[in-house]
Amino acid sequence: MTRDHWALAAAALVLLVLPFTVSGYVLYVVNLLMVFVVLALGMHVVIGETGQFALAHAAFFGIGIYTAGLINTAWHPPFIVSILAGGLLSAVLGYLIGYLALRMRDIYLALATFAFGEAMQWVFLSWEKVTGGSNGMRMDPAELFGYKLTNDLQAYPFVIVLAALMLWLTVALARSQYGSSLRAVRESDVAAMAMGINVKAMKQSAFAISAAFAGIAGGMYTLFTSFIHPESLGFQTTILVLTMVVVGGMGSVRGAVAGAIAFGLISELLRQLMSVQEIIYGLILMGFMMFKPKGLFADRNRRAARPVEPQEAQA
Repeated sequence: MTRDHWALAAAALVLLVLPFTVSGYVLYVVNLLMVFVVLALGMHVVIGETGQFALAHAAFFGIGIYTAGLINTAWHPPFIVSILAGGLLSAVLGYLIGYLALRMRDIYLALATFAFGEAMQWVFLSWEKVTGGSNGMRMDPAELFGYKLTNDLQAYPFVIVLAALMLWLTVALARSQYGSSLRAVRESDVAAMAMGINVKAMKQSAFAISAAFAGIAGGMYTLFTSFIHPESLGFQTTILVLTMVVVGGMGSVRGAVAGAIAFGLISELLRQLMSVQEIIYGLILMGFMMFKPKGLFADRNRRAARPVEPQEAQA
């Protein structure tokens, strides 16, 4: 077994015994960390794999939360339906944003996606009839064939399974021909086109997949939380997830997971210092981008894009 296999086995063992040994608050934190893991994996797809510096992750996360929460409250379907609905709506919007951003790069793309994120937070705050506006929105518990998830312990196994599934999907994507095409686009648009890769399609699909991950993370959040406020869906959340990915290692799945767990715990520890959280994350992010831009794990895990035969390239 490799080191990664041993680490996964140890993590699985810890997660298996955790519900029998800790309090409800600890389970809440673990559930929250799993949501952060999925958020970080989604940002990893668009930034780490594709090299598109997008800053709208909190918006898609919020879309997933509100979509799943509203569906749960109105119709009480099996929660997987509401989670998939949130992921699908986020994916569609992500695809459209990807289309609009095709001609943008670097700082211009960051500014455009930042503007979209701010616009969506304004929608969350202003659309009071749907989202509750500044009063927030209370959601009915998620259900599975009549079984209601009313506490962190009941939600825990489902959150863990969903996070594990999203991790598996990310690894499978990274190892696939599609993942190689994304990395080729990341390294050079011109070289990727010369290899027969449809660069526009790759970028748009990466935006859609990243947004879908964020939307699914939002749906997962509704499994153990009954209230959401738009203030928690602003730029600070995007910066937190970006810090997870950059510090963990750009282009590294392991780094995204490690960064999500580490900074998820830090954010929980700093909950009482909301006014300075952005400053702390910003300083950490700036320090890593200046002195260790590849992050903690990327040196060992990031692989150069291998050549893709034209007939194998994604259309």
